[in-house]
Amino acid sequence: MAKKMLKITLVKSPLARNPKHRRTVTALGLKKIGQTVEHKDTPVIRGMANSVGYLLDVEESK
Repeated sequence: MAKKMLKITLVKSPLARNPKHRRTVTALGLKKIGQTVEHKDTPVIRGMANSVGYLLDVEESK
């Protein structure tokens, strides 16, 4: 059974945002605008992506 993956892309700058949200973006492995990372679709990663969703573009991939 293949685990679903999430493609997470940083589309807005985390500068001048809540420090907790900046740390969440860093914890997801994102540093530059336009950078994309893939993570397994787990509740922890979903929660992190939802908390800073206004800065990210999240896609489900196989």
